[in-house]
Amino acid sequence: MLDFLLRGGPVMIPLALCSILASVITFERILALRRSKVVPREILHVAEAADPKKDLSVAISVCERNPGVFSDILRAGLEAQGLPWETVRDVILDAGRQETPKLERNLVWLETIAGVAPLLGLLGTVLGMIKTFASISVAGLGDPQVLSEGISEAMITTAVGLGIGIPTLVAYNLLAARSEAFVIEIERHASRLLARWRSRRAEAGAEVEA
Repeated sequence: MLDFLLRGGPVMIPLALCSILASVITFERILALRRSKVVPREILHVAEAADPKKDLSVAISVCERNPGVFSDILRAGLEAQGLPWETVRDVILDAGRQETPKLERNLVWLETIAGVAPLLGLLGTVLGMIKTFASISVAGLGDPQVLSEGISEAMITTAVGLGIGIPTLVAYNLLAARSEAFVIEIERHASRLLARWRSRRAEAGAEVEA
């Protein structure tokens, strides 16, 4: 197998780098986009139990012990609870705009590799064909087997490029969809949280007036 790949020529070097980079990024994103990492149960419990009328220091400490996209957004809102409700809402929205892009980190590289790898393979094939026909122009068609072997070697890079690009494109689409699903889920939790906090603040205001 190694000898087969080496016959592809110098273009196999960037193709190998693309393969390694795509594998590392895919593995890293799979680990980063676990539900226990993005939306852990502990943070969901904190979001459900947090009451603006009570001491929030314990809830904030739980968020600090479980860093992540949702926990950082929640912590920003908890730390701003002493401010007017509109300010708390803006703080959570700003935190969301800063944190949710982390879910898509490095996915642009997967998308790039998925597009570049087949093109590198095609480049290797074109260079191989140029080399083959240059040899034919010098030595002629004395041995058809030599010609067929040259063309076969030239096609290796296209096969390898497609072999890298196709699974990378699949991985990118799956991870991008998972990332988008988490963003929607976090937005839903944040909206419910803001609505509940606003309701409780209204209730507290009504009690004070009474």
